[in-house]
Amino acid sequence: MDFLSLFLIDFVKQLQSPTLGFLIGGMVIAALGSELVIPEAICTIIVFMLLTKIGLNGGIAIRNSNLTEMILPAAFAIVTGILVVFIARYTLAKLPKVKTVDAIATGGLFGAVSGSTMAAALTLLEEQKIPYEAWSGALYPFMDIPALVTAIVIANIYINKKKHKEAAYSIGQQSFSEQRVAAGDYPDQKDYPSSRQEYLSQQKGDADNRVKIWPIIEESLRGPALSAMLLGLALGLFTQPESVYKNFYDPAFRGLLSILMLVMGMEAWSRIGELRKVAQWYVVYSVVAPFLHGLIAFGLGMIAHYATGFSMGGVVILAIIASSSSDISGPPTLRAGIPSANPSAYIGASTAVGTPVAIGLCIPFFIGLAQAIGG
Repeated sequence: MDFLSLFLIDFVKQLQSPTLGFLIGGMVIAALGSELVIPEAICTIIVFMLLTKIGLNGGIAIRNSNLTEMILPAAFAIVTGILVVFIARYTLAKLPKVKTVDAIATGGLFGAVSGSTMAAALTLLEEQKIPYEAWSGALYPFMDIPALVTAIVIANIYINKKKHKEAAYSIGQQSFSEQRVAAGDYPDQKDYPSSRQEYLSQQKGDADNRVKIWPIIEESLRGPALSAMLLGLALGLFTQPESVYKNFYDPAFRGLLSILMLVMGMEAWSRIGELRKVAQWYVVYSVVAPFLHGLIAFGLGMIAHYATGFSMGGVVILAIIASSSSDISGPPTLRAGIPSANPSAYIGASTAVGTPVAIGLCIPFFIGLAQAIGG
């Protein structure tokens, strides 16, 4: 009973955080028809500064710490990112009126990481004075890239298998007379190449249909979110950016984050209409999935906590990045990698429901859970 009461008290306290207040405020004014518009260029600069700050902090921390401490949390981040995609493949994809390719793309977006959600979580941890490893933000790419790669690979494998089945069915529907090449020939003779050139052409076609993983990784690394964070990480590792970090990036962090939360709240409300174009099961998934994914990561984080001393704050960060869904780099990567998937399904589910749930509910939920367990 004490555990439950402590958790509920902490949960309510965190809902009153200014970070979450700006998110809710953005949704409210959008619902009331406000014409407030924050220019896209300003949002781009804000995202760059926030993720660069997180990268700088992580790089400085890694430079001053033991890299072996990161191995287990990083491995768990990779496992979680991959697992989230398979969960969507075998749950969401099985629901009525949900297309398999759209479900896989949605799983990829929910397995990838939202830098803004992670920034909000770091801010709330600092407000609650909960210690965490400064390099925890560097777990971002360990979950983000495997999730996107897995989603694109699985989707393309599924699409290729579907094409082959459809082709086989089409051939089976042809009459026996149409399949014969000449009198006395076997019906399936035309399935075999008649020359070396035809054989090589078939082999080239099969090779072209194979999914190439490295271009997907390159596309993810070139995305604006990961690029900014990895830049900060490299600068923190190989230079001495402490002065610019303390005098510029750190003081501006909370103010910039509040503006971004306001924008995200407004965008979330505007995206709700997109979910009407697809199966309503996406709404159910978008509410349940952040908690499910976060609980899986929280459990793995607790294993790292007991095995290596990974802090409870670090466990919360691992759970939050698993709860989040990519809102910057993920959508363009999936558009390029799975062009047949419906963006209204995976982007609408993520932005309209998934992100507000992750920031507004999952962050206070997992902070409260960590405080109730770890005191």
